[in-house]
Amino acid sequence: MKISDKKVKIDPLTPEHDIIVKAAAVIRNGGVVLFPTKNLYGLAADAYNEEAVERVYRIKGRSAENPILVLVDSYMMLSCIARNIPLMAQKIMHTFWPGGITIIFEANDSLPANLTGGTGKIGIRRPGHPVALALVRAVGGPVTGTSANISGSSGCFRVSDINPEVTDQVDMIIDAGDLNGGNGSTVVDFTGELPVFIREGEVPKNMILEALDLTGHNK
Repeated sequence: MKISDKKVKIDPLTPEHDIIVKAAAVIRNGGVVLFPTKNLYGLAADAYNEEAVERVYRIKGRSAENPILVLVDSYMMLSCIARNIPLMAQKIMHTFWPGGITIIFEANDSLPANLTGGTGKIGIRRPGHPVALALVRAVGGPVTGTSANISGSSGCFRVSDINPEVTDQVDMIIDAGDLNGGNGSTVVDFTGELPVFIREGEVPKNMILEALDLTGHNK
C-alpha cells in the first residue's frame, strides 16, 4: 500500500473523532499506527497483543532484549499494568505528567513478555499530545509509544523525515504536522529503593531530584 493511501492529516489540537476511531480499530485488530506524541512520532500497537508488539520490534529492527514503553490515559489504566506504584513514582506523576517522563515500574503478569524484553519491568507514560491521548482512550487500553524510527537512529518530528522502512510497514499514518522535536522523555526506574535514571531527556534530572527532595542522589 502506498504511503498516500494510509496517511491521514489530523488537527493536532482538536483531533477529528472519526480518524481517532479508525486508528483505534486498526490497533485493536492487531495493526500498527504511526502517530504523534508530544515531541516525536511514535508507533502504536496494542500492548496486550504479543504479535502486534512483535511487529513493532521488527519494524524498528529493535533488539528483543530492549523493552518497549507504553502509553496510558489514566491512573486506573496504569494500575492494571504496573504491579505496584511507589510513592515516589506517584509524586513524579502528579508533578510532571502528562508527558515529559517515562516511569519504569514492575510489570503486571498480564503483559506479554516480549513487551518488557524479559526484564519484568515496563516503562509507562501519560502522553501530552492531544492526538496520542485521544488514541489511547479510544483503544481503551495501553498502547506502545516507542519512537517511529529504526533502532539506533534519531526520532523524527515530521512524517516526511521518517525512514521509508518504517512507513512502508505500518498500517496507518496519522500526520499532525511538525511536532516540538528535541529530546524524548526522561526515563526513570522506580522499581528500587531510589530512582535510577536510564535516560535524561525532556525533563532535567535535577528537577526530578528536587521534586523528590533527593538533590544529593546521583544515580
